[in-house]
Amino acid sequence: MQRVRGVWGIGGKVWRTGVAGRGYSSEQTNALRRTALYDFHRDHGGKMVEFAGWSLPVQYKDSHITSHLHTRQHCSLFDVSHMLQTRVLGKDRIRFIESLVVGDIAELKENQGTLSLFTNDNGGIIDDLIVTNAAEGYLYVVSNAGCADKDLTHMQNKQKEFQAVGLDVNLEIVDFSLLALQGPSSAHVLQAGLSDDLSKISFMSSVTTSLFGIPGCRITRCGYTGEDGVEISVPAQRAVELADRLLQNSEVKLAGLAARDSLRLEAGLCLYGNDIDETTTPVEATLVWTVGKRRRAAKDFPGASVIVPQIKGKVTRKRVGLTSTGPPIRQHTPILNVEGRVIGEVTSGCPSPCLRYNVAMGYVEPEYVKAGTALRLEVRKKFIDGVTSKMPFVPTKYYTLK
Repeated sequence: MQRVRGVWGIGGKVWRTGVAGRGYSSEQTNALRRTALYDFHRDHGGKMVEFAGWSLPVQYKDSHITSHLHTRQHCSLFDVSHMLQTRVLGKDRIRFIESLVVGDIAELKENQGTLSLFTNDNGGIIDDLIVTNAAEGYLYVVSNAGCADKDLTHMQNKQKEFQAVGLDVNLEIVDFSLLALQGPSSAHVLQAGLSDDLSKISFMSSVTTSLFGIPGCRITRCGYTGEDGVEISVPAQRAVELADRLLQNSEVKLAGLAARDSLRLEAGLCLYGNDIDETTTPVEATLVWTVGKRRRAAKDFPGASVIVPQIKGKVTRKRVGLTSTGPPIRQHTPILNVEGRVIGEVTSGCPSPCLRYNVAMGYVEPEYVKAGTALRLEVRKKFIDGVTSKMPFVPTKYYTLK
């Protein structure tokens, strides 16, 4: 992350913090949506910035690097309430969601979730999302804030189509806050407020329970950092209470967008709008694993006529990991082969706080995807050496049942 005259640049995006780093003026802030923790963030020294139409903390009093490393070593609390949470109800809910996404949702067990993709008819990725088969008899869906309006419209239009032919499906927006507790000590911190045994809840599984005396919380063992951790959907009116309770443990510190971005990049996780978009197919993005085998055989999802042939065929570009030393490599940095021909472009990049060299991801021509391939990167009209790398750059530590 780089700060220049009140401007924060992270993962190729830029957010302005306003005068003297104190956040937006009241006129600017009023135009942005606020989470239930907005005043809480400001009271704790959060530097508020605009992100996807919301006012969110980019960092707190600690530096971005300090927050990042604390997450890797202990645990951090992130406010991700800007994410869109929806419920899909009705007896045709699975058929409905499978008409929109590439995943095999029908195979999910109770309270099991999966990462999936909304795709368009050209095979492009409309958004990435997590779908959970909630034991309460609905599908719980979490998708990106930056895509919230188009995702909701997309689902509502399909709902109308289903209802028009007599199928049973309904959508509800979940007006809850969403907090992410991430890091190796997160389970220990959370277990103190639970009667449920967290050791029995594996990665991408969830439970609806009471947490520190707050009923109706959905706890999902997942996150965007590569660490063990949870996302907690909590009634908005009790979000501050929960955050305060978690911060009573010295293991927990607040973290913002800056650390969230560098953590996800070290973990090799895509950011929608940077690394994937409606012009990118799952095959190009190396996300073929999200396409269920049954769905591939049936070819019954949007864009299947494009995506399925690509799985066994060829594409003109693929997402790769990249490493380098020297000046940071950012979004839109040209990628060249050793002969100097442009073969692709960086989509996200930052200096890795853990590895202490630059990590990035981008798209290159398929003959250059093999890990260890030497490349060149054009940074500020100068050329530096780089190399393709396997991802994640930092090993992930997701919790699985033994």
